[in-house]
Amino acid sequence: MTGSRDPCCDGRSATATVRAMTAESTDSWAGWYRDRLGAEAITLSAGGQQVRTHIRGVEYEGADFAVLEAVEAGGLLASCVMEWDIPLPVSSADAVQQATLSCLLTLGERAAEGPVGRAELSLTLHYGGAAYASGIAGGGFEEALGRIRRQLPDGTELGDRPLVGAS
Repeated sequence: MTGSRDPCCDGRSATATVRAMTAESTDSWAGWYRDRLGAEAITLSAGGQQVRTHIRGVEYEGADFAVLEAVEAGGLLASCVMEWDIPLPVSSADAVQQATLSCLLTLGERAAEGPVGRAELSLTLHYGGAAYASGIAGGGFEEALGRIRRQLPDGTELGDRPLVGAS
């Protein structure tokens, strides 16, 4: 990692706080998928700068949670909700504490010209007795995470947990 700065993070380096995914590292998180047919438990995994999940026997993959597409012909993700939690260390001058990043992705109806429906991502970091929310972001995971970073107290940074879209 070099010291390149990410302007979305208000002077804090995304590369310093969130390491890039490599082919050798994979993280996974349990979550839920819900649509008009019901709900089911899913596992989301990230590795090699890709996110993956299986929903009702179909494998989905993409560069970010909001752009998952079927690997082979099959299901389309639209009119659904996915939610999952990511354990995440947060460091300050005093100590490193474990926090939880709660993620909620809503995909709207699929437009005829697009592979997925309108994506709305909401992240909430539960840390130190407070909740830091991204609000609804139409952009990617790193954009939403950047909104949270800007709210953290000075001297507080997200740990080096591998997250999607970091480079």
